[in-house]
Amino acid sequence: MGDFERCFELLKAGDGDGLRRILEQDPAAPGARDAMGVSLLMQCLYRGQRELAELIASKKKLDIFEAAGLGRLDRLQSCIDDLGSGSSIDSASKDGFTALHFACFFGQAEAVRLLLERGAAVDVVAANPTRVMALHSAASARNLEAARMLVEHGAPVNARQQRGWVPIHAAAQNGDRAMVELLLAQGADASLANDAGKTAADVAREKGYGEIVGLLEKRA
Repeated sequence: MGDFERCFELLKAGDGDGLRRILEQDPAAPGARDAMGVSLLMQCLYRGQRELAELIASKKKLDIFEAAGLGRLDRLQSCIDDLGSGSSIDSASKDGFTALHFACFFGQAEAVRLLLERGAAVDVVAANPTRVMALHSAASARNLEAARMLVEHGAPVNARQQRGWVPIHAAAQNGDRAMVELLLAQGADASLANDAGKTAADVAREKGYGEIVGLLEKRA
């Protein structure tokens, strides 16, 4: 097994120390990508290993997706400025997400602001089975500031993702009152059911969020 494959095996096993050793010993390891083409840095972020992601970032030049996910605004600006004629700020990563998706999901509100200022579209659907838009990502990650910016830029609050979920389903599942209130104020339809026939109130009830249930049922 080569160092690149070993990096992903160690990450999957939760062996941060072993991964750090390879990153320190092999100058090429920070640039490792898995079989799908997803970078080791992004896989660290997916697994909540922010410290390891920051270590990798210190040893390589970030692409637009990594810069968005880490909130590295200077690098993100450079990536946008350097987009070629065949590229777009709305281009998808190897696993189907845009830079805006990543900024929303990983809590990088200022990166969201920059991407929107530079023309990122709020209604791009992920090119993978999740079918999420950026607002789904923000709602799922409790990123209220990002969600507010997205709806101010016209993000559709009732857009459906995989399994028929709309953003308010995610807010209800999280017990996130502020997000629920924002989405309702922007026209979210609390009566919408997902593919399993459950409304946001049903989802909140299953999680024991009685206050959220009451708020939603008043608007259904």
